[in-house]
Amino acid sequence: MKNWTRWQDWTAVIAGAVAALSPLWTAHTTQSVWFMVILGVVIAASGVVNLASPGMPWMETAQVVVGAVLIVAPWLGSYTSQTGAAWTSWIAGSAVVIASALALRPSTDAHQHAVPSH
Repeated sequence: MKNWTRWQDWTAVIAGAVAALSPLWTAHTTQSVWFMVILGVVIAASGVVNLASPGMPWMETAQVVVGAVLIVAPWLGSYTSQTGAAWTSWIAGSAVVIASALALRPSTDAHQHAVPSH
């Protein structure tokens, strides 16, 4: 598996960046800003790590979990009434969960081939 080539990881980087930067163009509450910026930065950073070092299934799993947290964040942070912020959370989180789930099998296969058997 080559570095910097997997569309799934690029999707996570872009979705994380959109979530983190969304307070610039959508109405937010203080609570939603914190959720979106922190989760967005974590997702984008994990995507960059996956791009630089593919074959780490635990990182793909972590992205699925953080993406799922971003999906439920509008309820956790009580910002479902902020339509732009809520929809950004739902769409970006869903994109991360789907892309990372699709990357899990290739990442696991790459990891198994990289680890020497005893």
